[in-house]
Amino acid sequence: MAQITALNRTAASSLCFGCMQFGGTAKQENSQAMYEACRESEVNFFDTAHAYTGGASETLLGTFAAQERDALLIATKVAYVGGSGRANILRTFDESRKRLGFDMVDILYLHRWDPDTPLEETFGTLTELQHTGKIRYIGVSNFSAWQVMKAQAVAEQLGSLIDIIQPMYSLVKRQAEVELLPMASAEGIAVAAYSPLGGGLLTGKYHRGETGRLSTDQRYGARYGQDWMRHTASALLDVSARLNVTPATLAVAWVRRHSAITAPIISARNVDQLRPSLAAQSLRLSDEDYAVIEGLSPRPAPATDRLEEAAS
Repeated sequence: MAQITALNRTAASSLCFGCMQFGGTAKQENSQAMYEACRESEVNFFDTAHAYTGGASETLLGTFAAQERDALLIATKVAYVGGSGRANILRTFDESRKRLGFDMVDILYLHRWDPDTPLEETFGTLTELQHTGKIRYIGVSNFSAWQVMKAQAVAEQLGSLIDIIQPMYSLVKRQAEVELLPMASAEGIAVAAYSPLGGGLLTGKYHRGETGRLSTDQRYGARYGQDWMRHTASALLDVSARLNVTPATLAVAWVRRHSAITAPIISARNVDQLRPSLAAQSLRLSDEDYAVIEGLSPRPAPATDRLEEAAS
């Protein structure tokens, strides 16, 4: 059970759907079908970003969500490029709101850490957006624990707080367990964890000889290219066969069960690919099965979150 935070009290669903592929590998018809499948499964938490698919992700999400906006928790992200200065945040967030067609966004994340802009400028801008009702919650994505706490100290001085973080977390990317998740639990910060399927590695499709981002995208190939990761994915298939549950469902359910996690962020290219992840919402892993799955990858977690950046 995740921490009870202000964000949790808004009744966010226990899964979040990430719209990164809307308007990209998922064209409008498939994107709408996935949105509808999420709503049928009572998912009300949707995540996008200014940087996704040239703006198509935000535009499509806004179109699908327009008739039921008040029933949803909508998150977007700014400052992936251009830094976290006031002018860039305000300009890109204004573009995001226009694309979405919404005056207010529930969660606004900083997409990544900016070492070159004073935190007072960044969080002064975010606090202003919050106090004027344009956002409800402030979030940060891809921050380390020390970066979160340094930013939190500034946000608190300005009369606000970081409400939610967005780290990478899966059975083959467990570095968040070392500091980020304990920090979030201790500080009452919600956690929306992305890539619970390990870039698709944990679905078993590569074991079957299928292709995907790990075989076509050099960055993802480097990120998930270690032998032990492939061994973990293969071992998860064995557990999957024993439990008669798809490996994708197990992978998402395993992330979801961590006490610090508010919602894993799931995604897909089409509804058929999405359904195993949605099924994790109703799967309750026993303590024994959770421990078995946890034992499939090394602890303490190796620092491998972004191997493609370390190699560049």
